[in-house]
Amino acid sequence: MSLYNKKILLIVGGGISAYKSLDLIRLFQRKGAAVKVVLTKSGKKFVTSLSISSLSKNRVFEEIFDEKNKGRIDHIALSRWADIILVLPTTANFISKLSRGSAEDLASTIILASNKEVFLVPAMNVRMWTHKATQKNLSSLIEYGYKFIGPEDGEMACGEYGKGKMSSPRQILSFFEKFFKKRNLLKKKKI
Repeated sequence: MSLYNKKILLIVGGGISAYKSLDLIRLFQRKGAAVKVVLTKSGKKFVTSLSISSLSKNRVFEEIFDEKNKGRIDHIALSRWADIILVLPTTANFISKLSRGSAEDLASTIILASNKEVFLVPAMNVRMWTHKATQKNLSSLIEYGYKFIGPEDGEMACGEYGKGKMSSPRQILSFFEKFFKKRNLLKKKKI
C-alpha cells in the first residue's frame, strides 16, 4: 500500500468544504497513513475539534502558543514529523497569506518552517478563483514550489457553477496514492 506508514499533516481551512476533511481523514487511515490535523480559527466555524480528534485518534492542534505543550514547539515539531503537508480547503484568503509569506497563525507558521512538500486544495467561488489578485498569488505560490490539487469545475455551495469546486476526498486520495507510489519507485532507482 502506497500510503502505509506515511505521515500526513492536514491543515483544515475555513471554507464550507472543510466538512470533506472528515471523510479524507478516514480514507487516509484506511490506507495505513498516520494523520495529524491543524484546525485553523476559521476552520472551526465548519468542523469541530471533537469530530477531528475522534476520527484521527490524535490531538487536534489549534493554537501557535499552547500552554499544554510543556516546552515543545508545535510548528517545528509538526513540520518535521510530516512526510507532506496538505491544506484543504485552501481559501483565497489563505492563498493570499501564503503568497506574502505570512506567519500569523499555527498553520502558516508550520508551512514556513517546513522543508516538506506542501499541497493546496483550493475551494472558492468561481469569481474569487478567476480574480486577477488570486491568479497573481497562485503564480507566486507555484514559483515558491507549492503543489495544487484542483480546483474542479462544478456547482458550488453558493449555487454558482464554474471552476473553484474542491476536489473530492476520493480524488485527493487517488492523487496521493499515485504520488507516494511514484516516490517509492524512485527511491529504488540509482541515479
